[in-house]
Amino acid sequence: GLRRRLRLDVKDLEQRFRALSRLFHPDYFHNSTPTERLASLERSSYLNDAFRTLRDPMARLEYLLKLEGFTPKESHDATTKVPQGLLEEVFGLNEELEAIQDMRAEGASASEIALRLSAARRPVEANLDRHEEQLHALMAEHDACLEGGDTEGRHAALSRLRTLLLERTYLMNLLATVRRETGAAEAAAS
Repeated sequence: GLRRRLRLDVKDLEQRFRALSRLFHPDYFHNSTPTERLASLERSSYLNDAFRTLRDPMARLEYLLKLEGFTPKESHDATTKVPQGLLEEVFGLNEELEAIQDMRAEGASASEIALRLSAARRPVEANLDRHEEQLHALMAEHDACLEGGDTEGRHAALSRLRTLLLERTYLMNLLATVRRETGAAEAAAS
């Protein structure tokens, strides 16, 4: 019963979820026919999946992009959409992580390694923060276009959102790589 908006009232979503859960929950169908119990279980499962997706803004965005046909068709399509600057950041970070691994292998102190990892992490986190702000602004723009009936504007916003979401995925992977390296450095220091 929700419109294809990107910004939702989470309390309203939770109330709708609870109300529908009471209708479909398998516990209420324990005396029903096996077919009705199975249908209840399936509906309850779909409802839980839908709630998890809609509750998380990024999962909701990914789902809406998929519904609207804005997901990359092929994996090489994804790499062609990433801006050159972000790819340079990926390569630069990978080179820095290799240098840090070499430092560790050469016996550098844990504090030296921690400083280098912290310095490597900061630009990625700053870039990720900028992407989050841009994503939220574009989500609001999408919803405003939806409310105003501006189909062209809505589709333009979705296209830009797809690109930002792809970039965000790259940034999240970069951050995860730095965190793994930090964990390895901490484990080696103990």
